[in-house]
Amino acid sequence: MAYVSKSEVGTDLRAQMDRLFASIGQGFNAYLEARSRSGEIEFLQSLSDAELAERGISRDRIVNHVFRDRLGC
Repeated sequence: MAYVSKSEVGTDLRAQMDRLFASIGQGFNAYLEARSRSGEIEFLQSLSDAELAERGISRDRIVNHVFRDRLGC
């Protein structure tokens, strides 16, 4: 029969809570970053195709352009 001490259970629970809050934090950081770049996306979407072409961007690549540092595009 295996016995589990209270300290082992507490440590496991703390580790699970740490993982939970870390994943929530990562999601929140991603949300904030996307939100901060939405203005640039809206601006680029408001440009004509000719104006985008002058900048070397096609309409279907606007999001890739804005997040190029994160996506490696």
